Amino acid sequence: MKPTRFVLFVLAFLCFGTLTAEERAFDPELAKKLGADERGMKMYVLCILKTGPKDAEIQGDARREIFAGHFANMGRLANEGKLVVSGPFEKNEKAYRGLYIFNVATIEEAEKLVVMDPAVKAGVFVPDLTLWYGSAAVMVVNDTHRKIEKPK
Repeated sequence: MKPTRFVLFVLAFLCFGTLTAEERAFDPELAKKLGADERGMKMYVLCILKTGPKDAEIQGDARREIFAGHFANMGRLANEGKLVVSGPFEKNEKAYRGLYIFNVATIEEAEKLVVMDPAVKAGVFVPDLTLWYGSAAVMVVNDTHRKIEKPK
């Protein structure tokens, strides 16, 4: 990098790196609404859905019914603000099938939610839960998703 560019880079970093919260457009009302702490973060529970012991034996109409319930359950939890992110994994050697991020602060609360999933009840999936400290902005993913998903 040329010396002039380097000096400009350092000056830009110093100017923008020292912005106050007000200059960065800190929104205390939004932070409170999303449950953010002083770092803009909050506690969630991350759930990895793994292939369950009954996955291979459930086929046909029974499987379609289970997955219809699985998707309906995810929609309900998202509408209630309890499920903030979900989605499947590509095929992998770890038997990971999907991901949930629950808007709850404890493993126990998340267990109560995940056991209601028809695919978990049927043994198609087995949940693995752990606490996750992430950006409170994750809470607005579902609102944004609704705006970018094409109607069926």
